[in-house]
Amino acid sequence: MTRPNIFRTETKPDEDDVAGYRASQAPVGEAAGGKELSVRLFEVPPGESLCPYHYEYVEEWLVVLDGEVEVRVPSGSEPLSSGDVMCFPPGPDGAHKVSTPASADRPARLMMFSSAAVPSVAVYPDSDKIGVWTSNPDDKFMLRRVDGNVEYFDGEV
Repeated sequence: MTRPNIFRTETKPDEDDVAGYRASQAPVGEAAGGKELSVRLFEVPPGESLCPYHYEYVEEWLVVLDGEVEVRVPSGSEPLSSGDVMCFPPGPDGAHKVSTPASADRPARLMMFSSAAVPSVAVYPDSDKIGVWTSNPDDKFMLRRVDGNVEYFDGEV
């Protein structure tokens, strides 16, 4: 059994990230042998965000290990710093966006916990998108809701 250390594990950037969303990550849960939970370690530089404002249909958790972040939630924005923990409930009430303020003196280091079950679905209210991820890369989708909003039996009868 491996034991990654969240303070010494090196995070790696995703080359597909765009300006404003450049964060690096390490799948520490997977490295520790976890299967049922997705546990990821992130470093988010000043002025960058972890991902766009979104919600999922599973509970997600945020633990700030070092630094400070600003978390946008449906009721506004909340500052968090080292040691703070926040839970995002399933559905629209759990919508969130995690950013390191541009004025911060260092990247924020944090961990996110959620279900590793697939398929998984995320809704992006600001851009009217829905993302669907499965275990098959060919069945990964990012759709605009207005383009895909059809009745359940459309095309079936």
